[in-house]
Amino acid sequence: MNASSPSPSPARGQASTATLYGGVTNRRVTVRDLAAAKQRGEKWSMLTAYDALTGGVFDEAGIPVLLVGDSAGNCHLGYETTVPVTMDQMVMLSAAVVRGTKRAMIVADMPFGSYQESPAQAMHNAARLMKEAGAGAVKLEGGERSARSIELLVEAGIPVMAHIGLTPQSVHAFGGYPVQGRGDEAAHQLLRDAKAVQQAGAFAVVLEAVPAELAAQVTEELAIPTVGIGAGVDTDAQVLVWTDMAGMTAGRVPKFVKQYANLRAVLGDAAREFAADVSAGAFPAAEHSFS
Repeated sequence: MNASSPSPSPARGQASTATLYGGVTNRRVTVRDLAAAKQRGEKWSMLTAYDALTGGVFDEAGIPVLLVGDSAGNCHLGYETTVPVTMDQMVMLSAAVVRGTKRAMIVADMPFGSYQESPAQAMHNAARLMKEAGAGAVKLEGGERSARSIELLVEAGIPVMAHIGLTPQSVHAFGGYPVQGRGDEAAHQLLRDAKAVQQAGAFAVVLEAVPAELAAQVTEELAIPTVGIGAGVDTDAQVLVWTDMAGMTAGRVPKFVKQYANLRAVLGDAAREFAADVSAGAFPAAEHSFS
């Protein structure tokens, strides 16, 4: 099925009976659509987006879920890690993606320091992302340690996507970005984390940098969708940072990244051609000028 031949859309508020790709055309994708996809075994994709323009491109491409990630800190704001990203920045970026899209569910990251202090702090800041930015859900890192905050948000009507395994906001505690869940003890803890966030009410959970076999086990044991990034092929969904996926990232990218284009080279070539035209007096030509 493709976007040119969608199945009839469901009534407002109902989950789609068609695939996520083309099955929902007159409203935003919802948590019920994702739950239905899990039930029928449909795999789906998620990309990051940080502005209205790229969000709109991915929305038109049919990507059902867009994550306004705090990875914007690395990709767009020039930080070495995600830690410095602020709530004000996340509200601004999330609102831009919401304005640029019509169909995709927009999930907004809760940045470091916006929820770790207490469930009440998490509630205050998650409400900002829903009210000020218009996000459809929030994402926060942590398993058992974040379960109470997830529970409070869900009780308040805020959909929560959890994030376990490698949690980038803990980069200083990890001493880098190592694979998580290796060894029996670590694997058992990851399973406990996954079940804790499901029990707390999360509608999905991101598994980052987790051995493929363990991610497959988690996916089998959970009723909610799993979203893999460096977690093998058996998760229910896959997410990539869009600048990695499209070849905008300079230098080395993580092992789990597949680059589907080389936009960095395309943009560089366009900029050089523009500069050459200006230097040669070839731009602007008569057709680019007013009389």
